[in-house]
Amino acid sequence: MDKQMKLHYMNRIDEKINQLPWFVTEFIDSRKRKLSPTTLLNYCHDYIIFFDWLVAENLTTASRTEISLASLETLTIREVENFLSFLEYQLGNTNLTINRKLSSLKSLFDYLQNKAETAELKPYIQRNVMAKMDLNVVKESQETIANRIEGKILREDEFEAFRQFVAHDFGEVNKENKRIYHFHQMNRERDTAIVSLILGSGLRLSEVAGINLEDLDLSKAIVRVIRKGNKEQYVYFSKQALLDVESYLQIRESRYKPEKLEPFLFIAAPIGRKGKSRRLTQRSIEKLIEKYATAFGKPALTVHSLRHSFATRYHLENNDVPRLKNQLGHSSIQTTMIYTHLTDEEMRKAVDNMDR
Repeated sequence: MDKQMKLHYMNRIDEKINQLPWFVTEFIDSRKRKLSPTTLLNYCHDYIIFFDWLVAENLTTASRTEISLASLETLTIREVENFLSFLEYQLGNTNLTINRKLSSLKSLFDYLQNKAETAELKPYIQRNVMAKMDLNVVKESQETIANRIEGKILREDEFEAFRQFVAHDFGEVNKENKRIYHFHQMNRERDTAIVSLILGSGLRLSEVAGINLEDLDLSKAIVRVIRKGNKEQYVYFSKQALLDVESYLQIRESRYKPEKLEPFLFIAAPIGRKGKSRRLTQRSIEKLIEKYATAFGKPALTVHSLRHSFATRYHLENNDVPRLKNQLGHSSIQTTMIYTHLTDEEMRKAVDNMDR
């Protein structure tokens, strides 16, 4: 994540902590050097949901920003269980999402009990109810994960069909709607480059959004990205992705009119007569993929499933798990192994074809 993107997230975090009790601000500040800005922003969202629930359930008479440490110290296990039920049945959260939010609360409460100190060198809270709460057991085999992904990825000729749809067909389908048509004409090279780059490299959403011009080496078809754990890596991308990125770069300056020193690769269209160019955000990239996927007839497609699509195709054609692990930036080869299960069906068809 580059400095500009990091500053954007830090500003959003500052906005959120102004809506939370003082001790949450202190906790977030203590974690800024150790956790990514996106993780800290998720923490803030989780705490807002939790404290709003406390207010709604009359477990405190204070407003969200004025909730006291005493209110947290006197929470019972049953009350926290009720909150987790609220997440599941009212908000529709999955076990994985509930685990993430519970982990956020565990981190906060652990800080208040075991790390933060008053002027008298005593912990902020003596009793930590979150330490007594267990995470949901979520056991998924690699086959189960693979089957869940199965219906959400592109296969074989769908790669080029989806790319062509983004580059051309979406505009034709919406030709009668002048606003949508002209917006597509404005952004089709950019959007095609984004889709092609993900399908041709398996980059994560944050990695694509964070690319700067200086990160590209078109002569070698590689791009420098910052992966999880703040690790720098050069990642290869396909010839088709190279062609589409080059096509986008040919119109980038004239179409989007970036400032002279504007470093980011993918630019959002200026808003208004005096609007300035700006980096295309992760959410904007998610939304444009959602738009094209729905119109294409595969609404389950997401940025992450395009990454899965690349990985599945790579494994099918190369059968080289260690190289795929490195390409995707996985820390464990076990994570990469799900793609061996995703290609079981193709392997079966290949064997069957031998009898023809």
